[in-house]
Amino acid sequence: MTFLVPAQNDESMNHDLRILVVEPDPERVLGIINALTDAGWSDLKALAQISALDRTVKEFMPDIVLIDLTNPDRDTLEHISFATETSKRAVALFVDQTDENLTQAALNAGVSAYVVDGLNMERIKSVLETAIARFKIMRQMQSELDAAKQALEDRKTIDRAKGILMRQRNMSEDDAYTLLRKTAMGQNRKVIDVAHALVTAAELLS
Repeated sequence: MTFLVPAQNDESMNHDLRILVVEPDPERVLGIINALTDAGWSDLKALAQISALDRTVKEFMPDIVLIDLTNPDRDTLEHISFATETSKRAVALFVDQTDENLTQAALNAGVSAYVVDGLNMERIKSVLETAIARFKIMRQMQSELDAAKQALEDRKTIDRAKGILMRQRNMSEDDAYTLLRKTAMGQNRKVIDVAHALVTAAELLS
């Protein structure tokens, strides 16, 4: 079931976001769709069976997944995490009841918003905006962490390449790095690429 309605003019929100609603009750689906439409969102799709979540996410490619559950369990949370690819999109999960372990499991699964006591139509806009904001923060943090890890690995590779040059050519560390940099410039490549090639070649010949 797909709902497409005209978007309203409200520059404070991203109306081009695509939202997937997972809700088995047809009446609640209509209520959720109406609430989302009133909030300014327009590209909406409803899914009744959570078992079809994986396939539907791949086909619809939503930016946000809104899921309304009565009694979640760990298996369901793991399925949601895998099917929605929480690292790629915001996920708002509404539940009627929970416990501390399930709440922690939901957060570990990458759920952007975990709302207990069910889905209140009047606060759906604020919850989704919070989910989007939290998702963006988490994605930025993960991006910065990945960049830091990659920078560390690159530094290790460059240090290994410098060590190879220092041993083979009996040169200082500064001279070894200068040679790497000049070679990279001459070949129109990055220093890390030249360093990686040198380390790989040395490993093959060792």
